[in-house]
Amino acid sequence: MSAVLLAADQAESTIPLTILEKENYEHWLAQQPQSVHNWLASVGFRGNGAQLLPATDGNASGALFVCESLDDMFAAGDCSALLPAGHYHISNIDQPESLLAIAFAWGVGAYRFEKYKQNNQPQACLALSDDTVLKTAQDMIQAVRWTRDLINTPAADMMPQDLAVAAEAIALQFGASVSHVIGDDLLAQNYPTIHAVGRASEHAPRLIDLRWGNDDDPKITLVGKGVCFDSGGLDLKPSNAMRLMKKDMGGAAQVLGLAYLIMSQQLPVNLRVLIPAVENAVSANAFRPGDVITTRKGTTVEIDNTDAEGRLVLCDALTEALTDEPEIIFDFATLTGACRVALGTELPGFFTNQMQLAGDLMQQGHKVSDPVWQLPLHQPYNDMLKSDIADMVNSAATPFGGAITAALYLQHFVDDTPWVHFDVMAWNQRKLPGRPVGGEAMGIRAVFAYLQNRYG
Repeated sequence: MSAVLLAADQAESTIPLTILEKENYEHWLAQQPQSVHNWLASVGFRGNGAQLLPATDGNASGALFVCESLDDMFAAGDCSALLPAGHYHISNIDQPESLLAIAFAWGVGAYRFEKYKQNNQPQACLALSDDTVLKTAQDMIQAVRWTRDLINTPAADMMPQDLAVAAEAIALQFGASVSHVIGDDLLAQNYPTIHAVGRASEHAPRLIDLRWGNDDDPKITLVGKGVCFDSGGLDLKPSNAMRLMKKDMGGAAQVLGLAYLIMSQQLPVNLRVLIPAVENAVSANAFRPGDVITTRKGTTVEIDNTDAEGRLVLCDALTEALTDEPEIIFDFATLTGACRVALGTELPGFFTNQMQLAGDLMQQGHKVSDPVWQLPLHQPYNDMLKSDIADMVNSAATPFGGAITAALYLQHFVDDTPWVHFDVMAWNQRKLPGRPVGGEAMGIRAVFAYLQNRYG
């Protein structure tokens, strides 16, 4: 939470905090008075983690935090949890880049989801004298917080209309505009696959369309899968697979978090965000296996599996994205379990038709500790998407290569436009420094770093 970061003049008194990498700890310790040696020995400090340092009067004279490497932007992610409540300032680091990394980690590590359960326990706060670092860190933290909050919110309170309210709140903050195509208007305006997936829910499906920036700037379009809950449709998921399906709008949360970063940092781009928002429910009018739907592009799609709904809502949004002739399209989706099998839950996979861009993205992701990994658009697997009665199926019959066939399905709808598709977990299965269990922003800082490097 950005509230744990303060401007230096907002803190009444601060405790000096020394932050060290492990390799420098022994050198630092050798320069300290015997009293510090004695204290650290008496509390069993082993040169890792956080520790208060006492003054002779019993108050804290300072604090110490030792981590593996400050090249990791999450290295200081446990600071706010390990240190007692109070105000701290960093005493031994003044480089803006390092301060930004520490402040970011401090803030995202202090995150709490408090919509339903309040936690009034005070937290350690970091005071920063560099106003530019403070503002940038607060914006980065808020982007992650938005993303996490949206994903963590139960589906009962995060249906398509609620996702629309969130988009409007972000738009209002930065003077962006938002329009909506809702319910049967999706049919009237030719978004048939979004309507088909969402029509069985009492919560009307919609296409959310956010726009920001100057018309003369490079056009960048973000598309996010907004399946607010996924029962699997008539191909019903088992209960254990349905338990976390409130996170199936994680792609929408990612693009809203990324949009927040872009707008807060005033990146000189003409931004458009498209979110097809639906609930994949079961009712008398639910779409069925074997149905054929004509997409916005005009391609006919035979429904092999109603639980492969994300690519259906995305394909109409991607077709719409082409109308502005953007320089590049990024889509984010919690699309396949197959990507998690390939890369695990903590490394987002991506596919792209731009090989140079792929290398740049991975490099930028490494720099900002937001790793992403390219997977192949293996064209021979298009054969798995063939249908006997339509142009293609929405889901290959084979269990193998599922992330690739899903990406190939989406590629059909972007033509030759530069495009990157992220298949993300959007959820932390385990606690790591700066990353609590629950909804997570994955890949958005890598993309922002790439855009900032290209257009900033």
